Amino acid sequence: MAQKDGSTGSRERVLAAAAAMLAEDATAKLSVRAVAARAGVSTGSLRFHFPNQRALQDAVLARIYGHLFPDEQIHDRSLPARDRLVNCLRQALAPTGTGQQARETWTKAYRTYIASAPTEDVRAAYRAMDQAGRRRIEYWLTVLADEGALPKEDQASRVRFLSAVLDGLSIERALPTDESILRSETETLYTAVDCVLGGA
Repeated sequence: MAQKDGSTGSRERVLAAAAAMLAEDATAKLSVRAVAARAGVSTGSLRFHFPNQRALQDAVLARIYGHLFPDEQIHDRSLPARDRLVNCLRQALAPTGTGQQARETWTKAYRTYIASAPTEDVRAAYRAMDQAGRRRIEYWLTVLADEGALPKEDQASRVRFLSAVLDGLSIERALPTDESILRSETETLYTAVDCVLGGA
């Protein structure tokens, strides 16, 4: 229910402004001043709804991923947190494909981000892609932290770790091997998730 001062409306304006800023630039930092200015509200009003930058970022990520992936497995509480996170990480790997498709994906990435001159456009494109992937992982971890499945502190290092694991596994999918990729990949994902959830 909206309060008389319109605070529910200002909260929605803040979330819409922050989401628009991320849509325009996936590397945007969502500073309180910039988001407040974009939403047309005071920084005090923004802080009333979101006491710190982390609270704002979590709310925006929940909004974005709730719309983009309404049936995402991270919300399926019929499964343990461990299995849900592994399923989400596996879902993040899916676009890479396996075998020839994975080789084509990594050949394109190599040509675009490694073999080409590191212009500002190339850097910006890579940062945007990398940041989008990390934000998605951060969203999953935030959901689990809100449930008490892992500590809320030090999410950034967990995100970096899981992002590196996904990068390594996606490269492994492109390499010629006799081993069952899916079996070894599942073992690796569970090992990584156990490391992340181990502090809970």
